[in-house]
Amino acid sequence: MTDFQKIRVRIAPSPTGFLHLGGLRTALFNWLFAAHNNGTFLIRIEDTDLERSKPEYTASIIEALTWASIQSDEPIMIQSEHIKRHRAIAEKLVSEGKAYKCYCTTQELEARLGNNASQEGYAKYDRKCCGLVQTDHDKPFAIRFKIPDTQEHVSFIDLIHGEISFETAQLDDFIIIRSDGTPMYNFVVVVDDADMRISHVIRGDDHISNTPKQILLYQAAGFTVPQFAHVPMILGEDGQRLSKRHAATAVIDYRKNGYLAPALCNYLVRLGWSHGDQEIFTRDELVQYFSLDQVGKKAAIFDNKKLDWLNNLYIKQKSGIELFELITKDVESNFAARVANWTKEQVYKILELYRDRVKTLRELIDEVYLVYSGPAGFTDLELEKIKITAQAEIYMLEVAHNLREQTDFTAQAVTDVLKKLCKEQKIGLVEIAQPLRIALLGKAASPSVFELLELVGKNESIKRLDYFIKTIYSA
Repeated sequence: MTDFQKIRVRIAPSPTGFLHLGGLRTALFNWLFAAHNNGTFLIRIEDTDLERSKPEYTASIIEALTWASIQSDEPIMIQSEHIKRHRAIAEKLVSEGKAYKCYCTTQELEARLGNNASQEGYAKYDRKCCGLVQTDHDKPFAIRFKIPDTQEHVSFIDLIHGEISFETAQLDDFIIIRSDGTPMYNFVVVVDDADMRISHVIRGDDHISNTPKQILLYQAAGFTVPQFAHVPMILGEDGQRLSKRHAATAVIDYRKNGYLAPALCNYLVRLGWSHGDQEIFTRDELVQYFSLDQVGKKAAIFDNKKLDWLNNLYIKQKSGIELFELITKDVESNFAARVANWTKEQVYKILELYRDRVKTLRELIDEVYLVYSGPAGFTDLELEKIKITAQAEIYMLEVAHNLREQTDFTAQAVTDVLKKLCKEQKIGLVEIAQPLRIALLGKAASPSVFELLELVGKNESIKRLDYFIKTIYSA
């Protein structure tokens, strides 16, 4: 257990790429844990990998988190700004005999320990430099942490997996500061977490193997050891680690593809956590119910179809105005310009008309553009759904005539006149509704054809219908 007075958690993304789904889920678990316990949620950018870290990735990570309504309760910490602090702690460990300078080059390590050895400490080190007094002070050196000889095991209680124990004999004297002066991951996170007074480290279970090294460093430096909770990974439907072959993995891609942030967050939280059989949660409900006790131990399987289903539910709850704002803000900034001939009220209505039928905002945009521009042509697959006969042409010519005569072009008015026509001709409504849909959109599947007529407008509807009759029946 820790002696922290208040819960403080963090996420620590590395700006060597975009924020991915697993990183967002970890951020959500940390944020919810803090919010549920009236704690503090922090963000640290781990940019000490100077060659691979890019400012644009940092900006993208923050943008993705902000989109998901996840923000740090304190100023964001930039790891590279604290290098002097990291080196000072390393030097202190050296002065106390808990770490030592290693002058071995990569070539020397490979010659002595084998081809897999390197100065990064991936092979078990033989402690050649332990206790060595170096007289040539110009020779570069790394700093290695000395695994305590008196400690046989490192054990901790993981808040998700229970007790976990490692034998120290499995560990070697790993490098904490490279020969170029930059700190290694396992060392720098310990110093930063201690300085940030992190009480709980909640992260992916691929970090379990790092935990014993970090606990030894906490103890050696005299820092309070936080509690650990390792979240199972997200896998694809084939049981392999989630990657681009299963789905888009960058959070920013889901935003651009028209997923709503609350829907994606709801889905990711439920991916490995549960509260009874409830599937849909408001943000307040997630804060109220979230507990690490309800996080499963097994890896979660990512299901695109379930995410699409959930996203559709969230889309259906939005008004036309809300959908318009989400589209222009998150998906397509020039959306309004592309439908400039419509009034905003027309756009709002068509968004509401189609919102029940789409899985994403991207699909919704495509449907709106189709209604706006009309069909580019008529496919054989769609035409198979209607009758193409001389009698069918007569019916459609009657439809066109009746629509031209209409001064009231509301959905109710055109419904009344077309139903009256069907009654007079003794035909089913489908015999004119299906061809009308194809005439207006180029496809037989659509919402109410009468509402479409009103939204497209009298002149444009008749123009499309005339073109359809000429192309299909008079060819």
